Amino acid sequence: MTTIRQNKVSRLLQKEMSSIFQKESASLFPGGMVTITNVQVSPDLSIAKFYLSILGKIKPQETIEMLMSKKPELRNELSRKVKHQLRIVPDLRFFIDESYDAMIRIEQLLKK
Repeated sequence: MTTIRQNKVSRLLQKEMSSIFQKESASLFPGGMVTITNVQVSPDLSIAKFYLSILGKIKPQETIEMLMSKKPELRNELSRKVKHQLRIVPDLRFFIDESYDAMIRIEQLLKK
């Protein structure tokens, strides 16, 4: 059960990280597009899990590894954007969102 504060922080982090991805997409994701489908924040607001949908020529696992290697820069940029709303920026964790792939698979099965 998530609290109202967790939901607000999740939406804020999703919005700001999406703008960072949009601004840096040419250098971060050449040949592809990455969208943030969901953000979950731990109850103590110390960890933020970003669920990503990855489209295009880029490989999902390589994208996650690249984002994890650039985590300090991303967290720093995020902290500049949310410095007036949050005292401490949570630790960033990135995961592949499998819901889109599952939806496509179900649609294909239903068409057969």
